[in-house]
Amino acid sequence: MTDRKIIIAGAGLGGLAAAGCLLKAGYDVDIYEQAPQLGEVGAGIQMSANAMHVLNYLGVGDEISERSVRPAAYVFRLHDTGELIDRFALSDEHLKMHKAPYNQAHRADLHQILANAVQKMKPGVVHLNKRATHFEESTDHVELFFDDGTSAKGDVLVGADGVKSVIRDQIAGAVPAVYTGDSAWRITIPKDKLPPDFMEEVMSVWMGPGKHAVSYWLRNGELFNFVGAVETPVASEESWTAKFPWEDLKADFVGWHEDIQTVIDLADHDQCFRWALYKRPVVDTWSTARATILGDAAHATLPYLAQGAAMAIEDGAVLSRALGQEDDTAEALKLYHRNRVERTSRVVETSDANRKLFHLDSVDEIRKAFASRNEGDDRNGWLYSYNPLTVELA
Repeated sequence: MTDRKIIIAGAGLGGLAAAGCLLKAGYDVDIYEQAPQLGEVGAGIQMSANAMHVLNYLGVGDEISERSVRPAAYVFRLHDTGELIDRFALSDEHLKMHKAPYNQAHRADLHQILANAVQKMKPGVVHLNKRATHFEESTDHVELFFDDGTSAKGDVLVGADGVKSVIRDQIAGAVPAVYTGDSAWRITIPKDKLPPDFMEEVMSVWMGPGKHAVSYWLRNGELFNFVGAVETPVASEESWTAKFPWEDLKADFVGWHEDIQTVIDLADHDQCFRWALYKRPVVDTWSTARATILGDAAHATLPYLAQGAAMAIEDGAVLSRALGQEDDTAEALKLYHRNRVERTSRVVETSDANRKLFHLDSVDEIRKAFASRNEGDDRNGWLYSYNPLTVELA
């Protein structure tokens, strides 16, 4: 029933991807975004084949690839010596195996490319300064209300409004946010500030007691991205834009490898961001008869598997297919939930497990943990091999 009118709360990556898939399927879509302008904060983001299938389908894959880096490998190292603990091939093997690339992109670039594509599909599709407060539904429509006193009606409401989702809270009840004890530093360094031939173009995880770091290149190798997760007893604001003193960053990584010291020493002292990481349980109830949720609203994921945004993009594709497969809206939303809840729960659980793995106290523990698993085969087997455009929905 492509005559359904779809309204989406939130113009982040998940909301935009869902809108693109729905528009391409022939639905009329409008997106309502609380911010005064479109944009995205953050830096590095990883798009593996499971998400790139959707972006290719929306016609933006090549443009994203042109602004990205395709890492040669996924590499795990000890924090101080840099000793290689595990390595599995990415890039060429990933493309050959999964028929889509593995891209490391800047989140702002990805968001802009996706937003441009969706707005080209339907000019005026995004409505800004629209902060959702609640929704009401009847047998024949759903109405979304905003804090400016206006509202929007449709046949289906999609809550893509993030970890603090008001749509989720109305559907499933308030979801508790519990501080994990970790905070994540985020800095980027232009290539021209770094030494020549600094670090190969791989995805690197540096592991150490009580903390770990992830580093990789962005924007065709012109920008180096560093994220350092540290155990921080005192919780701070859950904000991607909170700045902290460079001296605190430097102190957190004393004794780490010289390459990490180089990155920290060359960081802009006024651009050191640190956000507190909070955990939320996967929501059991995703939908009413006419409203549903996706992405972080449904399954907020800690950043230890690089799959949070990918899951939101997958959600949008599967939701669009479910609506096309079932004429009854309530049944379509049940079909969507059935086909997403197990996979997204596994991603959340695996991400949680990675945090423990990356923070093991001793070298012997780390070696033993990696000896008992084959990281590359495992991810290729269930994570990257998933195609949300072709997986059977039942």
